[in-house]
Amino acid sequence: MGIHNTGEEAAPGRPRVGITGVASALPGRVVDSEQLRRTVAAHSGLALPERMFERVTGIETRRVAAEDEYASTLATRAARTALDRAGLDPLDIDLLLFASATRDVAEPATAHIVQDALGSRAHALDVTNACNSFVGGIDLARSMLLAGRARRALVVTGETPSRAVRQAPADLDQFRDAFAGYTFGDAGAAVVLEPVTAGGIVDVDTETHSEHWAVGGIAGGGSRHPRGDEHTYFHGDGAELRDVFEKVGTSVLDRVRHRTGLDWDDFRHVLVHQVTVPYLERFAELTGVPWDRLVVTVPELGNVASATLGVQLDRVHDQLLPGDRVLLVGLGGGVSLMTMVWEKA
Repeated sequence: MGIHNTGEEAAPGRPRVGITGVASALPGRVVDSEQLRRTVAAHSGLALPERMFERVTGIETRRVAAEDEYASTLATRAARTALDRAGLDPLDIDLLLFASATRDVAEPATAHIVQDALGSRAHALDVTNACNSFVGGIDLARSMLLAGRARRALVVTGETPSRAVRQAPADLDQFRDAFAGYTFGDAGAAVVLEPVTAGGIVDVDTETHSEHWAVGGIAGGGSRHPRGDEHTYFHGDGAELRDVFEKVGTSVLDRVRHRTGLDWDDFRHVLVHQVTVPYLERFAELTGVPWDRLVVTVPELGNVASATLGVQLDRVHDQLLPGDRVLLVGLGGGVSLMTMVWEKA
């Protein structure tokens, strides 16, 4: 049975926290789906039809980090730009959250690697919840600011899921189990959070269905599978994950619309986690979100895990006017769903 937060809407006169700086970072290397198909076919010996990945997923290209680019590299690059756009120095922040499904090392927290690169001195820690890591990190930072634990926060993500793609499956069964990984691309994103007098993050809601935690993921690196290359590849049942999201996802969106009194036309953009083009089309069909409200990135970038919403927000941020509202919709393995309503101050 799923557990859901009944949601939280900012009351009039209550202190608010807003997003004052946004940035994203993409690796320079572009790999198209046909390149990837040829690589997998050559390494595995499987006869994979031409343009198979593109036809099934709608993904044409993705960005792939270089050997000397890490999760922290992409996060740091985005962080510097976000701070600059907010008019802040790294020493101006007192909370730094690295919120990602990917990390540089098992220990210490990758937030410290980012902090060292930036030259900041903030309270630094990691937050992780699959593809909901970044939006969850934003919510946690907002909560700490409202609680008086910090004055300014920097939330960053760096995702390199391409490192978990199985490029030499042993047989067709292993290929099917690894297929969701062929949607992955790499990216980083960052936001600065500060108190604001108007607008800001005005509503948050979550729903969790943890009975599905084993449907997909990367098993290696924890106490269950501390060693072994076999456990470092992504595996999962994409169809089962999609079924779960279809069954429970619309209820979260119904709640936020009912609670806030906002309908789709009241949002300038609806940013949603994107896995494949067919799934995004199904999301729009089930929810009724108008296609022109979406910021479609998956054909060009693939599934960039928790960086998805940050990249989309960066792409539209400069065109937003004060009072424009954006709805963020997070979908993450585990399984968790999350919505956040942000209004530009």
